[in-house]
Amino acid sequence: MKVEIDSRKENVLHKRTEVQFTAEHNGEATPKRNDLRAGIADKMSVQKERVVIDHTNTEFGMGKSHGYAKVYETAELAKKSEKNYVLARQGLAEKKPKKVKQVKTKAAPKAK
Repeated sequence: MKVEIDSRKENVLHKRTEVQFTAEHNGEATPKRNDLRAGIADKMSVQKERVVIDHTNTEFGMGKSHGYAKVYETAELAKKSEKNYVLARQGLAEKKPKKVKQVKTKAAPKAK
């Protein structure tokens, strides 16, 4: 798999760099988020924990994936800024268990 960075945009307010990337994976399956994070971290010379993949789209039959990632200044900033479900996808946080809603049952009307 080969990862290329198409564009970078500095977001000073959120203390991160927003990256558009292309991953070529001819003859291979769609790359996992963990592999993409490692490739982007290597290209940008940062730690893998600072990279958060937002989304990827694979071209059918082409062996190419395009995506969007955020590279934070620190891993703590990434954990503070991103939502828990996004961090859980990256392996940076534990998935929170879903709350089970209890259904209240109404009493049946009395027959006359």
